[in-house]
Amino acid sequence: MTKPEQNQQLSRFILLLMTAAIAATAANLYYNQPILPLMKVAFNLTDAQLGSIPALTQFGYAFALLFISPLGDSLPRRKLITILSGLLVAASLIAALAPNLTVLLISVFLIGVGANITQQLIPFAASMVSAQNKGATLGTLMMGLTLGILLSRTLSGFVGDHFGWQSVFYMSALLATLFGTLLYVFLPVNKPHANLSYLALIKSSLSLFKQYKQLRMFTFSGAFWFASFNVLWATLAIYVNNEPFNYSAQQAGLFGVIALAGVIGAKLAGNFVSKLGSKNVIAISLSLIAIGFLITGLFGSSLVALIVGIILIDFGVFSAQVSNQVRVFSIDPSAQSRINGIYMLGYYIGGAVGSAAGVKAFDLYKWDGVIAISITFIVISGVFNALAKKA
Repeated sequence: MTKPEQNQQLSRFILLLMTAAIAATAANLYYNQPILPLMKVAFNLTDAQLGSIPALTQFGYAFALLFISPLGDSLPRRKLITILSGLLVAASLIAALAPNLTVLLISVFLIGVGANITQQLIPFAASMVSAQNKGATLGTLMMGLTLGILLSRTLSGFVGDHFGWQSVFYMSALLATLFGTLLYVFLPVNKPHANLSYLALIKSSLSLFKQYKQLRMFTFSGAFWFASFNVLWATLAIYVNNEPFNYSAQQAGLFGVIALAGVIGAKLAGNFVSKLGSKNVIAISLSLIAIGFLITGLFGSSLVALIVGIILIDFGVFSAQVSNQVRVFSIDPSAQSRINGIYMLGYYIGGAVGSAAGVKAFDLYKWDGVIAISITFIVISGVFNALAKKA
């Protein structure tokens, strides 16, 4: 195993720049969701066609996790981030000017690919700090990721309502230009540690998953708790739209603000990993998630109980994610981009499975089915965490 060089220590300024860039970049995955009704009218779309817009964005992101993320181990990351920033700017401008649905779908797919900047910055930062500081560093970066996810919908909805849906993509292009320039100017140039052809690099990503049992345990554990998280958020709006709440879509959207608990969880987890160990922090986090689901299941007709449960679930999920990534990045420091890409791909596959399973469970068994399948996923996640070596 090759030990990576510490090309440059991570200064507070660079860390804050990376965190802000992660927030701005991750937001691109969710910008189009609030403006879907506006695009439906503009292009005269059916519901199926409309659903393909956010789906293609996510597919683009998943594609990049498998086929772009590994390049961070063989190319200078600043160069790769600059290329992705250019792609994000171009794709956003094409989306704003799209004359038809086909062009729009191609552009949002490329926006998802360009958003891989996030998954280049996280391993880049992790490679620049000591093992003792990885938890705190990742906790800060995850704060940026969480804020980007939360604020994206609010910002997009406001801009879309007041200036039109195209303005959202113009805004995206402007932010991508700004952060792409700042990252190019201030990021250090790292020395890659893999001298492999592109095909060999992709093959090695898959072989790493086979080679390291710990990576498989960490990935499966993360995938199942993220599945439970998406079970909740895929069905919550449907649930509160009915009795006893009868909330509108706008009111249901306000539950997303409660996810700010995830920001606190990410930061606290980062600070406690070095003291308690990733495995223990994850076990505690999974317990909090399970308690959150139990509360929402037993007292789901109470708004206060629903809010308390969601806070515990969000806090636990983001705490667990920071802790899991600390140990993921410790597996093989010379292959951090490839390992992170494989891990995050598994994480998002888990999320997709959870969303589908949640909707099906709600259709068959209503809110009780949602709680039952969520807790089942958490138990399975806990088993994989228990099977992993202590870290």
